[in-house]
Amino acid sequence: MTTLAEQLRLDLTEALRARDEVRVSTLRLTLTSIQVEEVSGAQARTLSEDEVRRVLTRERKRRIEAAEAFDAAGRTESAARERAEAEVLSGYLPQPLSSQELEALVDSVVTDLGASGPRETGRVIKEVLVRSEGRADGSVVAPAVKARLSS
Repeated sequence: MTTLAEQLRLDLTEALRARDEVRVSTLRLTLTSIQVEEVSGAQARTLSEDEVRRVLTRERKRRIEAAEAFDAAGRTESAARERAEAEVLSGYLPQPLSSQELEALVDSVVTDLGASGPRETGRVIKEVLVRSEGRADGSVVAPAVKARLSS
């Protein structure tokens, strides 16, 4: 079974052969981000699957934010390219939790931790993010937890 980083490299080769410009540039930039992450710190290391997934998530989020900025500036062509790149990266990430799944997960964590009020929001958010295994973003989890703990 190939790792996520290996899969990215294989897909880059395929994209080069197919002359898929958007996919090539997206995968090159992402692999560069992974390499930068690997050599940052005191000594070089190989990233785990979770760390590679976090890099992919961060890169996807950057593309989405850039697309929004380009839209606000009236640069629709650039925004469309950023969205296309975000879509390429989404293909490597797990499917996000549905609202029902997120609600059930939040309820489960609140029950397990015995959380009873808004003061425990941070602890619950942290645990939900851990249990969601990269399938939920903090910007979605935080409001769900706050709503659950305030009721």
